[in-house]
Amino acid sequence: MSKFDKILITGGAGFIGSHVVRLFVNQYPNSQIYNLDALTYAGNLENLKDIENSENYTFLKVDICDRDAINQLFDEYRFTSVIHLAAESHVDRSITNPFAFVETNIMGTLNLLHSAKSLWQDDFSNHLFYHISTDEVYGTLGETGLFTEETSYDPNSPYSASKASSDHFVRAFGETYGLPYVISNCSNNYGPNQFPEKLIPLFINNIIKKKPLPVYGDGNYTRDWLYVLDHAIAIDLIFKEGKNKQTYNIGGFNEWKNIDLVKLLCQQMDAKLGRKAGESEELITFVKDRPGHDLRYAIDASKINKELGWKPSVTFEEGLSKTIDWYLENKEWLKNVTSGAYQKYYENQYAN
Repeated sequence: MSKFDKILITGGAGFIGSHVVRLFVNQYPNSQIYNLDALTYAGNLENLKDIENSENYTFLKVDICDRDAINQLFDEYRFTSVIHLAAESHVDRSITNPFAFVETNIMGTLNLLHSAKSLWQDDFSNHLFYHISTDEVYGTLGETGLFTEETSYDPNSPYSASKASSDHFVRAFGETYGLPYVISNCSNNYGPNQFPEKLIPLFINNIIKKKPLPVYGDGNYTRDWLYVLDHAIAIDLIFKEGKNKQTYNIGGFNEWKNIDLVKLLCQQMDAKLGRKAGESEELITFVKDRPGHDLRYAIDASKINKELGWKPSVTFEEGLSKTIDWYLENKEWLKNVTSGAYQKYYENQYAN
């Protein structure tokens, strides 16, 4: 038995998860890859049309909050590893409804941990629970400094508090029961297939439609940005070579103030759409700040670089250009997502 035999990837129809599922299906033809997703608003099986008929791929429509269903799946499929990405992840939504984040991010994670422990407890060797987290658990930074794996947790939003709690539960299962685990905390991702509530795809869509670009506060909030395919490659490396009970920070060494990012996006969009220079910048609209807004996130990714040899493959300018091109070439996908029509894909594809 190997941890590669039967890999359960949760949240695999979402933005990051779909890229991870595709990478694993294509890279490990002798492994069975199981994609578990509840298909809430951010889960979209159209993201995986190219691999949905692969012999080593199985889709499972299950909510991680359903403890009985999760137990049954582990009993039936005997997963050898879990890569756990399923999460509520939008800060604004967590401010509106924190309970949903507690249910999914904390209780859902606990359900998976409990089922994994129960299945593997006779022999934990050749198994792995890989938990994907966020840099937001560390709180906020001033104008200097970086988050390292040793940075104390200091979450400021219901979203980050729920992810911090789930991280602690993973470590507790490792210490209390001996469950083998790794955790990675990643900075902001961008790239193809991202649901257009997040900044970059939202603004791409608004620029196309010449709608306002709402920038919080003064626009000086700073984030570290990572191209999603680079994140998927890092996840693969950590899964293969990461050390038990270790945490790895994944970042792009790529800090941008929101206002500077938006202006770069406007410049690239104007060039690609054939609009006059500066036209899209006129759409920028400063709006009231949201509560608990962290000033700056920045990741020190030197550990994963030194131990596993990972580093980002593209600059932000290159990655942003690729991302814009994808959305411009996939306007039907964008239309389906913004209209809600994408949710019919599952119904049509799996009606029987």
